[in-house]
Amino acid sequence: MQIGYARVSTHQQDTSLQLAALLRAGVARIVEEKRSGVATRPALDLLLSQLQPGDEVIVYKLDRLARSLVDLMRILARIDSAGATFRSLTEAIETVTPVGRMLTQVLCVIAEFERGLIRERCQAGRVEARNRGIRFGSPPRISRDQVLQLRAEGLTWRKVGARLGCKGDTARLIGTGTYRACDRAAAVEPLASPVAVYRKALACGSA
Repeated sequence: MQIGYARVSTHQQDTSLQLAALLRAGVARIVEEKRSGVATRPALDLLLSQLQPGDEVIVYKLDRLARSLVDLMRILARIDSAGATFRSLTEAIETVTPVGRMLTQVLCVIAEFERGLIRERCQAGRVEARNRGIRFGSPPRISRDQVLQLRAEGLTWRKVGARLGCKGDTARLIGTGTYRACDRAAAVEPLASPVAVYRKALACGSA
């Protein structure tokens, strides 16, 4: 059985474009969901749990099914373990033919590579942030005015910290105005979309 899955992020959006494409493809049963890609998707989870051998899951675009390449690989693994197949109407990705399955396996390798790059970027971002004097965590409860007042009395950074119940380095960072929460989003680059990574892989393979 062919089972279509259509999703939009909010109730203000509609799935009419996706539904029309799925109906043109001859899909009789369509599961709709209005949930953000980063939230739990109960309709999708139910669909995957009810798959039978020989079923085919069809979507209009990959980003309607998964929020990242890693998420896509996880969902495709569930579909494969149920004995079903997958096909996207927009992108040339499917698990029906031997070539399609081979390209999916290539995507799995790329997903693992991308996970490694993300870990490296996170670690490098944290090191660079610390080198710039940025501290992780919540903003300090000690005010800069408190620190500067004690410094004006001639106390060293260590003594200022001891008086306020923190380390001397922390007191110095607060006093100089460099203590602030790290902006994690700025330290980590966003994950490339599955389609962009897929096309890059094809380009590399044809070079």
